[in-house]
Amino acid sequence: MHIAVLVTNTDDSAFARRHPKDPQKFDALVKLARPHWRTTSFWTTHGALPARLDDYDGFIVGGSPASVNGGAAFIPPLLKLLKQLVQERRPLFGACFGHQAIAAALGCQIVRNLDGWVFGLHEHELVTRRPWMHDDEPERLALYAAHVEQVASLPPAATLIARSPACEVAGFAIGEHLFTTQYHPEMSHDFITALVDELSPEMGAEVTARARESLTRSAQTHRFAEWLARFFEAATR
Repeated sequence: MHIAVLVTNTDDSAFARRHPKDPQKFDALVKLARPHWRTTSFWTTHGALPARLDDYDGFIVGGSPASVNGGAAFIPPLLKLLKQLVQERRPLFGACFGHQAIAAALGCQIVRNLDGWVFGLHEHELVTRRPWMHDDEPERLALYAAHVEQVASLPPAATLIARSPACEVAGFAIGEHLFTTQYHPEMSHDFITALVDELSPEMGAEVTARARESLTRSAQTHRFAEWLARFFEAATR
């Protein structure tokens, strides 16, 4: 299986340079469940997009500190590609900004969270089971989060997969070819811990304290990695 990773991260700070980049994070997530799969990354923020879609079995679009509403030059070409991927029913997974960008490409609004930042480890309720999930899945799943915006409503023909008190549309699917989450399955515990420390002046004492308390527990990354692998396997049959 060969997966194209559409990199949308615009952070070029000293902090970002000290940590693995998104291509490495998503490659590690994929290989956590399927070590023999390979990924190729495209920095959409620098204008790079796949030239031949048929060269890839599936596509991942990741997170970013940028806003889908922010007007960055890379966003319109990215949304055009995402809309094409959905229309052609190519296997597509989106995380955080990627989740929002896919929804925006399908005509949905992206809005600011009513309660501000969602940061740290957060649980969300699984509303609808999908074929790539196991029959014995728990009712809730914990993943790392770092977002201040969210999808306002489901895209046409989409099925709600997950929700939380802080985020009503925390994940959705369309058919067997599209799967999204508002959260960050690619983040490690070490990375999110460092990110909380880095952003604490911006987040404020209350948000930082909640995030640090949440990180006494770990995300269910292995379970999500298996979901992702099974999703791409089912979508390419």
